[in-house]
Amino acid sequence: MKRILPGSALLLTFCTSFALDTEQPEVRSFIDEMVTEHGFEREALTAVLADAEIKQNIIDAISKPAEKTFTWAEYRKIFITPERIAAGVAFWREHCGMLAQVAAETGVPEEILIGIIGVETYFGRITGKYRVLDALSTLAFSYPPRAEFFRKELAQFLLLVREEDMLAGDATGSYAGAMGRPQFMPSSFRAYAVDSTDDGRRDIWNDWTDVAGSIANYFNAHGWQTGADVVAQATLGSDWQGAIRVPANTLTPQSTVAALSRDGVVFATGQPADSDAAVLAFAGAEGPEYWVGFDNFFVITRYNRSSMYALVVYQLGQEVALAMRGPADES
Repeated sequence: MKRILPGSALLLTFCTSFALDTEQPEVRSFIDEMVTEHGFEREALTAVLADAEIKQNIIDAISKPAEKTFTWAEYRKIFITPERIAAGVAFWREHCGMLAQVAAETGVPEEILIGIIGVETYFGRITGKYRVLDALSTLAFSYPPRAEFFRKELAQFLLLVREEDMLAGDATGSYAGAMGRPQFMPSSFRAYAVDSTDDGRRDIWNDWTDVAGSIANYFNAHGWQTGADVVAQATLGSDWQGAIRVPANTLTPQSTVAALSRDGVVFATGQPADSDAAVLAFAGAEGPEYWVGFDNFFVITRYNRSSMYALVVYQLGQEVALAMRGPADES
């Protein structure tokens, strides 16, 4: 029987999955690098990779991420729902002491931690069904557009497995290889996950204290400013002289609070006049929506490189916080 070599993602159109071919040139080169640069034992590493499966559904999923296929109005409807808000309230109440402690120690507010956990995993309900080994191997060797990135993440995953004394086939996560409740990529796990419980393990699958602490540590490492604003809703006032903004947003602040105000962007903030800021535009349910993002907003985009993601994290956290306070006192 003629052997089929999985050297291209095109082959996946003819079968839904197959074992990674460790004789494939790209795989052999990868193994060589791991042996030479990181001291892996060749036979053992080859056996680990031979257990990986290349899966068509992983290619399908990464080819159509929601942030690139949905409008803001459609994207928001996925995450800002009565059911998810109620789940957030229940989660916050169950873990209120832990969340308050992490927020006090790190300066990252509880509602931001809630927003990330709620968007990423629906408060622990959806953490990903794929083996990380399969996801990273598929994308590293059968998805040319981002093969280089995912080969680096596969290397980070194998280093993580060795450091944490894990079994490579046990870890599960998203179709892109994001792991556990905070949905960390392997490089982020190695760099930012923390052992908040001091039990000798960084358990981002089962320990909510480690999860919240790791998310906060990630934010602080990327410049979170305690007590600063995140984002403010805006309008383009009568003095606005620029082009009408369209939903094609920057991931870095390109102006300041004072400059935007001078240019006719109307918004309210307690941020100093010289604070970094950028005007953002989204396709809302009733037409264009304008927002001004500050440094903390762009810290959130480091978690997921999407302005829609950052805004929905912020809004979900705010909605849950509002629901936690309950109905307004009408007396």
